Amino acid sequence: MSQPPPALIAGLYRYPVKGLTPEPLQRVRLRPGQTLPADRRYAIENGPSGFDPTAPAWLPKSQFLMLMRNEGLAGLRSHFEDASHMLTICRDGKVEARGDLETAEGRAAIEAFFVANFARELRGPPKLLESRGHSFSDVAKKVVSIINLASVKAIETLVGGPVHPLRFRANLYLEGWPAWQEADLVGRTLAIGEARLKVIKRITRCAAVNVDPDSAARDLEIPETLMRRFGHNECGIYAEVIAPGDIAVGDSIALEAPLMV
Repeated sequence: MSQPPPALIAGLYRYPVKGLTPEPLQRVRLRPGQTLPADRRYAIENGPSGFDPTAPAWLPKSQFLMLMRNEGLAGLRSHFEDASHMLTICRDGKVEARGDLETAEGRAAIEAFFVANFARELRGPPKLLESRGHSFSDVAKKVVSIINLASVKAIETLVGGPVHPLRFRANLYLEGWPAWQEADLVGRTLAIGEARLKVIKRITRCAAVNVDPDSAARDLEIPETLMRRFGHNECGIYAEVIAPGDIAVGDSIALEAPLMV
């Protein structure tokens, strides 16, 4: 198995509300079996899903407002404040909604915004969902998603134009690996300082990556292009945190040698 060259963390992001704005981080503490703190902590239910906050279980993203179907979400700019639990939603530089997500009144204010602005896309009353410790990830395990920026550059060549890396809504963006190197790392362990992450799965891409995060336009056909070129629509990897540690933008990533059997 080939050994990739050294890589660095070029970007670090969390997504407090599924489908809404990426929030850049400079440093974060990783804990075993957990996502980045507050990553996909909340989701906006699109019609009754059966989600029980007292016994949270994974649900497919089709149960929520999400970019695969609701590209208008990309036109919003949101920010979540951990200390106050306050979510602010802006559009065109103007505050459209603000609410404390720990209160019924705050959640109602956010839900009312989606009733007023996404009525045609709703299958029922939108509801702000949360259960402490639960993550509304696209996969059932709590994972960290990783994108190789060289692979994004390779996709630009395939589609014949620029591709914003945040289309892929990853937690870690890495530079230094050759394009597609990450696809060979399933089962391997990444070392970032004291933290260790085991790569568990390649990421299958849906139509969400066709939406430009700046313009909110559905202007590319990335999964379709990957399928035609490679026979699959995978880009990026999921990794599970197996040892704790702080990671930061600029940190180096090493690949631990596989155990000899």
